Order: sequence, then structure tokens, then C-alpha cells
Amino acid sequence: MTDSADTAPTTSPNAALEGRPLAVVTGASSGIGLELARQFLENGFDLVVSAEDDELAAAAATLRAEGEGSVEPVRVDLRRAEGVEELYAAIRRDGRPLAAIALNAGVGQGGAFVDNDLDDELSIIDLNITSTVRLAKLVLRDMVAADAGRVLVTSSIASTMPGSFQAVYNASKSFLQSFTEALQNELKDTNVTLTSLMPGPTETEFFERADMAEDTKVGTSKKDDPAQVARQGFEALMAGKDRVVGGGVATKAQEAAAKVLPDKLKAAMHRQMAEPGSGD
Repeated sequence: MTDSADTAPTTSPNAALEGRPLAVVTGASSGIGLELARQFLENGFDLVVSAEDDELAAAAATLRAEGEGSVEPVRVDLRRAEGVEELYAAIRRDGRPLAAIALNAGVGQGGAFVDNDLDDELSIIDLNITSTVRLAKLVLRDMVAADAGRVLVTSSIASTMPGSFQAVYNASKSFLQSFTEALQNELKDTNVTLTSLMPGPTETEFFERADMAEDTKVGTSKKDDPAQVARQGFEALMAGKDRVVGGGVATKAQEAAAKVLPDKLKAAMHRQMAEPGSGD
């Protein structure tokens, strides 16, 4: 992997845009990622947005039509090291220091662990965990060298509970939560901040892609507005907060309960929400 110290930034036309800081959003083609991109644009940032699906180009065009800033789409598969390197190269080509990044790309898979395809489960680890670590390693080295920068990590309230019938997904979010909190402590004497965004069930394509939309209680129930979640995450990021629970009152109550309930009970409760057939 290319080390940030070995790659000098080149100057692009965007580097001449004075007064507009640069931000990056991963997983920006839909859902919370797209709404985070809107938040950055509305608040004076230029953007590099990434996703692996063919919805990215349309999302970038929509963002350009809505806002005044520049939007550069970079279609990459962040599960591959080469995809992370390609996105990082696009950031460096811009020429401006990276002011903020939302490490938002993620995927899930419902169902019993013993029944799920192993490749699907490993894909969760590759995207949710490995790509986040790879990209954070690169951008945080640059931010620490500049002594400036903001990082938003999309965790989840799922990180607070054992995820029966979403075992690997919840575990991946627990990793991200712990990872973010550790880096907050490591970088506490710098001007680089990390913020954990912890949404609950949100109205996105997540549950459809995870095969949970039609036959699970969580998939068929009312969910939070991704625009609200993104706004809460952006505001917490700009305020330098350690974390924020994204969503409405029910989600905040669920997170509060998770702090006091034993893990065995939380696993049983999660089973009631995520087990196939629970939506009947």
C-alpha cells in the first residue's frame, strides 16, 4: 500500500478553490452516506464521494445540481486494498489538505451464521473493518502531520449488543466502536478529532441488501430518517464530539437500555428483531 509520506500531493484545478475545504464520504451513493454528502455540501465543503455500485454517478450528479461545491465521484470497491489506494490517490490529487472524512461504507447480512454463505460474511469484515482501518491509516497520518482534521466513523447501536442472526455485522460495528474510541484517546493531544455516529434502524437500502427487509421484525418496522441521522452526525463531527446516537427517541431509548442490560438478554432481544420469520 502506498504510504502517505512517500506520495507528494499534486496540484489540481480544485486546489485553487479558496475558502472551500475538502471532505470525503464513503458509501455515498444512497442512504446515510448520500445524506452526509449533502450536509457537507450545504455547509461549504467540496467533496470526493465513493461507492462501488453504479448508483454513484447519479448520486454525484444530483449533489452537483443541488449544491455549489464540486463533487468528484470515485467508484471503487473498498473491500480491495487497490480500491482504498485508488480513493486515497484521488484525495491526494486534489492538492488540498483533507479537512474531514466520513468513513461510512458498510454492508450487513441477516440470517443464521451456520446457514449464511462464508463469502458474504467475509465481505462484511472486508468492507466494514478492513477498509476502514486501511483508509484511516492513510488519512490520519496526513491529518496528524497537519495537526488538523475531522473523522466521522459510522458505527451503530448494534455495536452495543450481541447480534443474534446478524452475528458478523454486529461484531464488525463493535470493532469500529472500540477502534474509534481507542484512536480518540491516542490523538487527544492533537487537533484531530474522531466522532462515532451510532444510528439505529434507518430507512435505507441496508435491510434489502442484507436479505432482512420482508421477513424480520426490524426489517418491516418503522425506521429513522437518514437525513436526520446524517444531520446529527455532521453536527457532532463539527462540534468535535466523541459520539452521537443518530435517530429519534426510540433509537436513543434502545441505546440507553443497552448500557444496563446484560449481554445474554440483549442477544435474546436482538433475536426477536432479526430472526427470519420474526416479521410475521
